[in-house]
Amino acid sequence: MIREARAADWPGIWPIVHDVVTEQRTFPYDPAMTEPDARRMWLLGPPARVVVALDGDRVTGTANMYTNRPGPGSHVASGSLMVAKEARGAGVGRALTTDLIAWARRSGFAAIQFNAVVDVNLPAIRLYESLGFVTLGTAPGAFRHPSAGDVGLRIMWLDLR
Repeated sequence: MIREARAADWPGIWPIVHDVVTEQRTFPYDPAMTEPDARRMWLLGPPARVVVALDGDRVTGTANMYTNRPGPGSHVASGSLMVAKEARGAGVGRALTTDLIAWARRSGFAAIQFNAVVDVNLPAIRLYESLGFVTLGTAPGAFRHPSAGDVGLRIMWLDLR
């Protein structure tokens, strides 16, 4: 089940954000990020939207979605998705991504742009491509992966028109 995040969900969201960020495999965020910094960065206020994926009462994933750029770029959405370690491969990422796409359509965005998909994050790339995203380009060596070394960051795009 996907629903809007509430302030009371943060204790379930934080371990996911912390794990993903400290793994340093899929997000270009500082692994030394503090919990207060993570909370400010993740729990964006309106008009942005933050959701959680739930298995019963347990938070298994989270996403935030927002305007990619202000002003002349405000017709393009973006977002970030994170899934708990124990829930990866179980469809949580797909549920969060399809929810983000539905939100962007309802909100009248022309497209969705993911700005920094790590080139070796093949499960995410396959998921996004299966939902119609294409890679517009890759910044070579823009991400320092702990085992793969310097790898690219993809810009991925879904046209909603």
